[in-house]
Amino acid sequence: MWTSDEIAQLCYEHYRIRLPKQGKPEPNREWTLLAAVVKIQSPPDQGCDTPDKPVQVTKEVVSMGTGTKCIGQSKMRKSGDVLNDSHAEVIARRSFQRYLFHQLQLAANLKEDSIFVPGTQRGQWKLRPDLSFVFFSSHTPCGDASIIPMLGFEEQPCCPVSRDWAKTSSVEASGNLEASENKRTCEDPDSPITKKMRLGTPARLVANDAAHCDKQGSDPVAPDVSIPNIPLEELASVPGIASCGVKVVDVYRTGAKCVPGEAGDPRKPGAEYHQVGLLRVKPGRGDRTCSMSCSDKVARWNVLGCQGSLLMHFLEEPIYLSAVVIGKCPYSQEAMHRALIGRCQNVSALPKGFGVQELKIQQSHLLFEKSRCAVQAKRPDSLGRLVPCGAAISWSAVPEEPLDVTANGFPQGTTKKGIGNLQARSRISKVALFRSFQKLLSSIAEDKWPYSLRVQKLHTYLEYKKAASTYQEAWSTLRKQAFGSWIRNPPDYHQFE
Repeated sequence: MWTSDEIAQLCYEHYRIRLPKQGKPEPNREWTLLAAVVKIQSPPDQGCDTPDKPVQVTKEVVSMGTGTKCIGQSKMRKSGDVLNDSHAEVIARRSFQRYLFHQLQLAANLKEDSIFVPGTQRGQWKLRPDLSFVFFSSHTPCGDASIIPMLGFEEQPCCPVSRDWAKTSSVEASGNLEASENKRTCEDPDSPITKKMRLGTPARLVANDAAHCDKQGSDPVAPDVSIPNIPLEELASVPGIASCGVKVVDVYRTGAKCVPGEAGDPRKPGAEYHQVGLLRVKPGRGDRTCSMSCSDKVARWNVLGCQGSLLMHFLEEPIYLSAVVIGKCPYSQEAMHRALIGRCQNVSALPKGFGVQELKIQQSHLLFEKSRCAVQAKRPDSLGRLVPCGAAISWSAVPEEPLDVTANGFPQGTTKKGIGNLQARSRISKVALFRSFQKLLSSIAEDKWPYSLRVQKLHTYLEYKKAASTYQEAWSTLRKQAFGSWIRNPPDYHQFE
């Protein structure tokens, strides 16, 4: 079928060739993160995939996103014209929704081949059976999936933790507020805060016989920073000891904070710093955000689908990801499975068509060239501090204006005076995607609308979202059984028309 390296290479090439210079990190000074959705098309009548005769598939990037930032609560807007969350995974998913709207428009107008075919219900469509989607991210999602153990058989991954360090180990105590806003500053092995935590640089992993990103490494462009698969549930029951009996000396930290209502992190020195399995919110620079961690969001998509509530009106079943591929970075298969699947695996009584998907999770050996680790390895020490790129890039496989470059939630270059104008609106903002929904609806005769849109007169964004009753029922069930502390925006942020 496909390999994780093939998916990563395809996304890296797409980034280099199809995305403009605008919005990309400044060389030797900035880094960013990358995510994408790849369409996989299987040929008809090729039988099962076997090692000696693999099925040949067609792979195409249909959406892509870069970014590391999100805005604070005070900068959110009730008009729906600002991007609250510009982490790469979220940008890629919103770009994917834009692609889905375009494909539904094609299907409804019967003009060209679409990824959708008519469903059994009036006005609804379903994905063609020969298609599936793979999600790629150059780094593990922030939050629960990035809480990864460091083992004692690593060649001195960190110096012993001192009592003085323990008192100042949190992001808040470090005094580095800018770092606390960054998506993975605390998770990256070469970040300033992680260096403070570990008081050293990553070293060679004996188990994988490969090196972390290090300037003295033999292969700084593509270092192997995989972490062995460690059952963290067992670590919780025997503090500091992995199932194999090797001591866990520390964990990679996530900057994402526990949401109010969840049990907090113990914040003890070393391996007991974090509590795993919790819902988390992305940090902000002094201004608290309402954006859930990417681990939490991907886990939600794995139950509710990537399409969201508006698109669900037109779909007979959710659009699920078949696999997630992660680029080269600190990684734990156990942590990824727990964060994306395990926390929801006991959710039951979901509406027809919804379910917890057994997501395929893999890691590539290929490093993203604009990741913090790759940029750090190549740049001279004299160039000063390495910072995250402030811009986010959205790309969708649509014919008109596929690109969207934003900063602070608005199109790059937007002035305070310009906010509120049509030009000062991202093409993947809530209101812009709502306009895509309204455009699709207006192009279809009312008697061909899906039932959920024919039974009542709807006006606001919130009303249309609530009218997707099966989706809302599934989301309610998921919250009750697994994600009860999920932070939800107040209704008045969704009242625009």
